[in-house]
Amino acid sequence: MSKQPNYVFVLDTNRKPLTPCKPSLARKLLTTGKAKVFKLYPFTIILNKEVVDTSRPLTLKIDPGSRVTGLALLSGSTLLWVAELTHRGQAIKVSLESRRSLRRGRRNRHTRYRQARFLNRTRPKGSLAPSLQHRVETTLTWVRRLSKLAPINAVFQELVRFDLQHLENPEISGVEYQQGELAGYEVREYLLNKWDRKCAYCGAQNLPLQVEHIQPKAQGGSNRISNLCLACEPCNIKKGTKDVNIFLAKQPDVLNRILAQSKRPLKDAAAVNSTRWALYNRLKETGLKISTGSGGLTKFNRTQLNLPKTHFFDAACVGDTPELLVLANQPLLIKATGHGSRQMCRTDKFGFPSRYVPRFKFVKGFQTGDIVKAIVTSGKKMGAYTGRVAVRLAWELQYLNNNWVNSRN
Repeated sequence: MSKQPNYVFVLDTNRKPLTPCKPSLARKLLTTGKAKVFKLYPFTIILNKEVVDTSRPLTLKIDPGSRVTGLALLSGSTLLWVAELTHRGQAIKVSLESRRSLRRGRRNRHTRYRQARFLNRTRPKGSLAPSLQHRVETTLTWVRRLSKLAPINAVFQELVRFDLQHLENPEISGVEYQQGELAGYEVREYLLNKWDRKCAYCGAQNLPLQVEHIQPKAQGGSNRISNLCLACEPCNIKKGTKDVNIFLAKQPDVLNRILAQSKRPLKDAAAVNSTRWALYNRLKETGLKISTGSGGLTKFNRTQLNLPKTHFFDAACVGDTPELLVLANQPLLIKATGHGSRQMCRTDKFGFPSRYVPRFKFVKGFQTGDIVKAIVTSGKKMGAYTGRVAVRLAWELQYLNNNWVNSRN
């Protein structure tokens, strides 16, 4: 499949969103002076005149993930724009743990500058941890941003990873799936996430995997999820109806890993499941038409359309997806980087000061992260460069030094 770029967002002179156009048409409009660049990320052009509203409503589909969320914009069955949003939930968790350890160290050394307040804090009902709330807020940010750039009237969200309506016995120890068209997709999707898409016995990947009973049914094993794993065909044939303890008697490390992993909860799936309903309720507040689908249905649609496993194609296959005309398959890669830190004094791992943050965020009108174009007229680096600028400490020292000299004079 050849990589096709995303369509370009178009606004009229009153900043009213229009139907996205092909990159070739956007290039022609910019060349002839009928439009100008409005935004670089995502790339958007603005026309020089007002246009009669003939745009067709678009549908935004979302595939929420623990680390990466897929976004897809469709016009009917035509895929116009795709993106992958990388979250920073793990970075937030690490920062909070670092802050907790530093404050705990100050309390133990009796060097606190204020009274402890961690015992008189209450959280509202239904609140999420900061690392989880970040996933909801970041996704909502891009939903609002895309709503200003495209005429979106409906949102499809993958609400549940594993459809509970296709479960027969929802028990703590395991579940069995009903027989049906989507039953196999639900259980396989669960196992693919649980066993990292690898053979449980030899670790092989990128090849067809079969659902295998850890304890064979001939030895009294059940069809519960806790007794299922994935195995490649050679390992599945070699194991046959042997007891897993006998089959892996010479590989105790593999045996212990499989038995432990069979009861291991899905960390990423738990994070996603705990944020899906929060995202769904926040999406309803936008006033757009909200529809939902299950993870098993998403995989069923992707398999029927013969599309590769990617986050943005998963998003395009959320919910009811008839015949999908694939055009855009080169996603915009979005990475959440945060808004910095208010901490003025950075410390090392022992809690001692190591460096200080500049007091001035803006230096000569620029701040770290701004996209600039630099033209170097001489030297080895001569040429034109476009990228993000980093404000260094030397700039602030020079600025403070100049102010100090001026005050002396």
